[in-house]
Amino acid sequence: MLKSVGQERVTGSGEDPRVMELRTAVSRLRRSLAGHPGQFPDRAVAEDELAALDAMALSGAPEIPRLRRSLLLVAGAIGSVSALASALRDVRVAVDLFGEPPRR
Repeated sequence: MLKSVGQERVTGSGEDPRVMELRTAVSRLRRSLAGHPGQFPDRAVAEDELAALDAMALSGAPEIPRLRRSLLLVAGAIGSVSALASALRDVRVAVDLFGEPPRR
């Protein structure tokens, strides 16, 4: 059973389901972006930040502020490409599973 956001959650395999969700969403957006025929100025930024998100997920304990920063950069880079909106939304939802960054 999964616990609420902010509590440690694990599956039967011992892997945090939030990490699995993030990796799945990032992979989907990377595939969608790779298959998108159009070129846009910040495509490389989006690809780099998606690679960074995947690396953070692989680490198993991503830092929430860094996740959110990468999400903002990806959204800014591809935000106007409507064909990628659904996959981008999935990444946002996956990042949101980790909760809010600590308040200063």
